[in-house]
Amino acid sequence: MAQGTVALDVQDLHVLHHRGAAKVPLVEGISFEIAQGEIFGLVGESGSGKSISALATVRLLGPDISMQGSVKLYGRELTNLSETEMQKVRGGAISMIFQEPVSALNPVFTIGTQIVAAIRAHIRISGRQAQQRAIDLLRQVGIPDPANRLGFYPHQLSGGMCQRVMIAMALAAGARIVIADEPTTSLDVTIQAEIVKLLKRLVDETGVALLFISHDLGLVASICDRVAVAYAGQIVETGDTETLLRSPMHPYMQGLVNCVADFEHVGSVRGGIPGNPPVPGGWPEGCRFQPRCTFAKAGCELPQFLREIEPGHLVRCWRAEEIAPEAHGRTVARDA
Repeated sequence: MAQGTVALDVQDLHVLHHRGAAKVPLVEGISFEIAQGEIFGLVGESGSGKSISALATVRLLGPDISMQGSVKLYGRELTNLSETEMQKVRGGAISMIFQEPVSALNPVFTIGTQIVAAIRAHIRISGRQAQQRAIDLLRQVGIPDPANRLGFYPHQLSGGMCQRVMIAMALAAGARIVIADEPTTSLDVTIQAEIVKLLKRLVDETGVALLFISHDLGLVASICDRVAVAYAGQIVETGDTETLLRSPMHPYMQGLVNCVADFEHVGSVRGGIPGNPPVPGGWPEGCRFQPRCTFAKAGCELPQFLREIEPGHLVRCWRAEEIAPEAHGRTVARDA
């Protein structure tokens, strides 16, 4: 892990969906650490367990979903806190940025009212002081004429502006950890780039730890210091971003890198990953990627465990060293 104080420490996280007497696993044994001031990426296809893992860290799960494992915030265990105590943590020490900013904002209240409410829920200051802080936050996230924009309703702002408001709300109470769950999915490409640059700048300025969840390797390459790759409720590879994008060792990560569009050879078609990811409750025995893996052979039906290939680089594949030279992955460019 990167040097620095551990801000968020998730160990052996299990999430279960209760369907009558049955318990369907959604996440099994996910572990990761994020240092203060670090941007940590969690990537994978839809249904891989990315978002449910993030929601579990702040215990925003439905009544039919339970969790096991350890989640520590700067050494403080969160899983045994009461709901009242967790309400102080959410939006205070840990905050979230969701992928649909227009839907996440309340349409019947002005953005100023919503930001002020977020501030005063965790900081004991006057309404006037909270309003001034709201103006400062909007200015910090790049919204022009912030004092005037406080009176706007969400529908009066673009999607990109609404996402900036959500980022301002995430920072409203001085959060030390921000979870960004697919924060650019509903935005066009140019706005995506602006939001990513904004998040990078805010991490540099405030020192917050950022968990960046995405399925877009290009965005992950441009913002993340380290990455964990999720597949079928497990982490299959983790390491620093440069290593994973240049030399992926798990066949799934190799496939993801190969799926990135090739702009150097216009008209060429790269092979995708065959088949479809398994659904929770239908995970295969042994390696869960085995049915889709072109390198599968005898032994892959046995349980697979994360192994440290080199310091900080872990892979859940017993053939990783053998198949890595055979893979034809390519580099995903990182922005300077």
